[in-house]
Amino acid sequence: MAEEQLVTFSLGSEEFGVDIMCVQEIIRIPPITRVPKAPSYVEGVINLRGNVIPVVSLRTRFGMEPVEEDDLSRIIVLQVQNKVFGIRVDAVTEVLRLDEESIEPPPPVSLGVDASFIRGVGKIGERLLILLNLDYIMGGEIGNET
Repeated sequence: MAEEQLVTFSLGSEEFGVDIMCVQEIIRIPPITRVPKAPSYVEGVINLRGNVIPVVSLRTRFGMEPVEEDDLSRIIVLQVQNKVFGIRVDAVTEVLRLDEESIEPPPPVSLGVDASFIRGVGKIGERLLILLNLDYIMGGEIGNET
């Protein structure tokens, strides 16, 4: 039976999952340098061991209210289609395996989050896990130095 391994994180009361194969690392939030004229959801860039990578606020990207950073806030550093970027999340919760048959296609009306961000919904007992489509979160704007 095929299964996916996911890193799960929370934004407010919602729980999300991303494919662990895209996750490079999970870090505490370092100083973030703002970038002029960046899209509103790009908080800025960070220096990660000499590499400058953009950081996306998923709360802003999904139209959620901003919250104060706390001890649980993290940046998940991802690599998607050869682009490295960070997503800022409220807390990283766990790494888990999910059978593919526990994953449903996204609902037609996706909880106020643009449906194209959502790849599916995973069911873990009573919990629902929103699986993100990482290609779309970046909207193709990151790392295009053309």
